[in-house]
Amino acid sequence: MNGVVLKKYLALLFSCLLMGCDIAQESIPDRYMASNSEHGKLYQQQIRPLLDQRCVVCHGCYDAPCQLNLASAQGIDRGANSQPVYNGTRLTAASLTRLFEDAQSVGEWRKKGFYSVLNEKQDEQSWQNSLFYRILELDRLNPLSKVAGDNEVIPDELFDFSLNADHVCANIDQFDRYAQTHPYRGMPYGLPGLQPDEFQLLKHWLRAGSPLTELPELDASYQHQIHIWEAFLNNDTSKHQLVARYIYEHLFLGHLYFSELEDSKSAIKTYFKIVRSRTPPGQATSLISTRRPYDDPQVDRVYYRLQRVQNTITTKNHLPYALNQERLKRYKTLFFDKPYHVSELPGYEPETASNPFKTFAAIPAHSRYRFMLEHAHFTINGFIKGSVCRGQVALNVINDHFWVFFVNPDQEALDNIDQFLRTQSDRLDIPSKNESTVDILEHWPEYAKSQATYLREKSAVLNKVLKDKSALNLDWIWNGDGYNQNAALTVFRHFDSATVIQGLVGQPPKTAWLIDYPILERIHYLLVAGFDVYGNIVHQLSTRLYMDFLRMESEFNFLTLLPGETRSALRDYWYRGASDIVKDYVYGQHANLLAEPDIKYPENKSAKSYLYSQLQQSLSRILSDRYELDSAFTPKQHRRILSRLHEIQGNPASLLPELGFLTVIDKNQDDKIYTILRNSAHSHIATLLNEESNRMPEEDYITVMPGFVGAFPDALWRVEAASLADFVASITNLKNEDDYSRLMYRYGIRRSNNNFWQHSDRLHEAFRHYDPVEYGILDYSRIENR
Repeated sequence: MNGVVLKKYLALLFSCLLMGCDIAQESIPDRYMASNSEHGKLYQQQIRPLLDQRCVVCHGCYDAPCQLNLASAQGIDRGANSQPVYNGTRLTAASLTRLFEDAQSVGEWRKKGFYSVLNEKQDEQSWQNSLFYRILELDRLNPLSKVAGDNEVIPDELFDFSLNADHVCANIDQFDRYAQTHPYRGMPYGLPGLQPDEFQLLKHWLRAGSPLTELPELDASYQHQIHIWEAFLNNDTSKHQLVARYIYEHLFLGHLYFSELEDSKSAIKTYFKIVRSRTPPGQATSLISTRRPYDDPQVDRVYYRLQRVQNTITTKNHLPYALNQERLKRYKTLFFDKPYHVSELPGYEPETASNPFKTFAAIPAHSRYRFMLEHAHFTINGFIKGSVCRGQVALNVINDHFWVFFVNPDQEALDNIDQFLRTQSDRLDIPSKNESTVDILEHWPEYAKSQATYLREKSAVLNKVLKDKSALNLDWIWNGDGYNQNAALTVFRHFDSATVIQGLVGQPPKTAWLIDYPILERIHYLLVAGFDVYGNIVHQLSTRLYMDFLRMESEFNFLTLLPGETRSALRDYWYRGASDIVKDYVYGQHANLLAEPDIKYPENKSAKSYLYSQLQQSLSRILSDRYELDSAFTPKQHRRILSRLHEIQGNPASLLPELGFLTVIDKNQDDKIYTILRNSAHSHIATLLNEESNRMPEEDYITVMPGFVGAFPDALWRVEAASLADFVASITNLKNEDDYSRLMYRYGIRRSNNNFWQHSDRLHEAFRHYDPVEYGILDYSRIENR
């Protein structure tokens, strides 16, 4: 028995002793080899990269078809399951199937309904009967080229490329029928097949018994950093334990890395997650797995441990977060320099655990706000990416393009925020306190009433403060302390996914948010800590409904900086066709401000446009230009041509996909990658369902940025530098689908393109070079067939 197998067996034995299981029915996973063995090297150095490049582009995260997550050895071993994670109609919460959390052995996954895609028999020919081989072979027998020429549209009846495709999840016993019914649905699905040498390599691996391996042991420098951070997170005092819980509940989805140990010019190699454990540092981690991070751990003492991330990083759920000595010092300053007392540690009852204003009331609100604010890109990204992976129901609550600002945490008027939050904590409850299987809609009038009351109380306090002691001006906007680029963010929505980047990017958007601490904290506990991707329809819809309140309150905050006579008119424009009941939560009966801003607005200019320009000027020191066309990342010739796309509005823009990556080829320099976004306009976004009824395509517009913005490209384009002007002109002149089809045939990399994978490899290499921290495998499941 090699060391890796022994280690996994002992971990399984330890888990069984704690949780109870029938060891006799568990089999030792003998396909795991030592990482330095011949077969271990085969998997780690050849098979793993090939799977990343050809399979993980669709099979990663919760939305992997048939739950076949191929981003790790453990996911391959686990296999597939016919039950989808994303199901917006289920009446009760689904059983949890989170990889690395909800089962610790292949046997446990089999009991949860997962079936093997590998050869589990021991005879030499069984590999040919594995599902993995059969579905690759199906593509070899019936390649895409039989039904679609190079770069042509694929016949619609052969594949289902829709967002909520009804995937046929056949096990090995059902495969013959699957192959007969769907002869062209081999793998890769709806994409060109593997090259002969790639196919032969996978055959060799399968014939060798599909050997897998875990990652090699960490060296002493990583172990030292783990020791430092785990010592900080597991101090015995009540204050330290409460702070550690707060940090965990805000970073649990993060991909943590030791920035002082990584090469800043190459992709990060080693990530960690912070987890709850039954065991203290120095012992093997005994994972506490619960539906939500604040659920009852069922132990007397929780320990917070750093657990290495085992899977390949995918962009769609990648939340990088740097750990270093500077950050550790900042944590100590934020949470321990200020005098406060923790008399008793809070419990885990759902009614209080889901409400951070109650659970962490002992920690000064200023410290909590600063903690979230100083890495606001990460904080907002939690709701943008988070556990959702995708989710139109969760994301149709935001506009396609808006800017985000933050209330200054050091504003004198906020000195009494702790007292205010204590009086309002009951009104700041969020729907997740009622969990996923309760009919939360019965409680909905209660939440609406609480938010209305809270807005009136907040407005009253603001009116008094602004009358007595403070002027409403740009000092209310956090300036990043003069250096922090998290002070200004831009959010782009791509229908069922979204992206947040630093800076004020694109043309001035229709709306903007001004986020204060209670909003930021509730966004996190609603859409990150409290969101259950396995939850029932009522949980998901109530989350969407409550997020309406947080968006509207953020918009109210922004409106207060505008002259009083313009606030209602702008609100009405933002919510064209919405009811007065909705509008009152933005500005009106519930949310209102008597004070005028201490900002001199010119009479001959739009107040909103002027405010935007003043904010850009006041924040100019910290504004990131990484995603601006006029930055150093864009050659002048490209900038001059691509900027013409910003002038397009209406029909040509509406014919473009939500998100596309443009590769410009120039023999004199490296490839340049640009993101082209269609920003879809709506009369308002306060409609729960039937979003299309509020679409206003005549107001759609385009944003072009250098680099990679988004994880789910709908289109890929490849253009020689000499033809870039013609490419832009073709977009400008789009009138119908036929025009777009001609654009794609000339410049697009369609699913059927013979060079699809070659282009994909170059794209990922450019991404790794351009942004090594944010880099991850892209997702091709949204690539259109147009």
